[in-house]
Amino acid sequence: MKYINQKLLRAPGALLAALGLISGQAFAGTIVGTAHDFSASGFSGGEICVVCHTPHHADTTVTEAPLWNHELTTQTFAMYTSPTLDAAQDAQPTGASKLCLSCHDGATAIDAFGGNVGTIFMGGPAAVGANDDLTDDHPISITYDAALATVDQGLHDPTATTVTIGDGGDKTRTGLVSDLMLPSDKVQCSSCHDVHNNFVVPGTNGDPFLKVTKAGSAICLTCHNK
Repeated sequence: MKYINQKLLRAPGALLAALGLISGQAFAGTIVGTAHDFSASGFSGGEICVVCHTPHHADTTVTEAPLWNHELTTQTFAMYTSPTLDAAQDAQPTGASKLCLSCHDGATAIDAFGGNVGTIFMGGPAAVGANDDLTDDHPISITYDAALATVDQGLHDPTATTVTIGDGGDKTRTGLVSDLMLPSDKVQCSSCHDVHNNFVVPGTNGDPFLKVTKAGSAICLTCHNK
């Protein structure tokens, strides 16, 4: 893990920037003013990063994100099923998906961090795991590699297919789908979304934190050969 300069931690947004340096798929960006900015919520003490990350006394059981500070979901989810699903799927959400569901399950409090129990819960469409039901959402925690693309001809080979993340600016990156969208060769929430970056401007051709625009179904066609 890279050393985080203590002076930098005193500057606004510095912890977020430092975390970006040590996260394999995080690029330069900001969550200031986005849906993940809870600095004006009244429960974060005016801080942005502390809801998910902490420089001290972090949860060392979490290896998918650095210096984790939020309560983890303990829900047991009904996972996506389909007779056309050829990919191997974890029994329960893993990796970044489990971290996302630690707010987006509608059952783990948003303000449950730093040892706090929390009393504020997510609702509405953003609570994708509400009622422990993921059966009507895109499958997550599934293995997507070159071997799967050989079995399922409706998928591009992620190790031989390039994608451009973002639509301009300093966050834009071009590389292999396997490198930019598939942590540990798996489809996770972070395959399509980046919690730290608004790559696609909300309200135009995408939703918040999408890596690729929905216009022309571009984000779907990145992986699906249709």
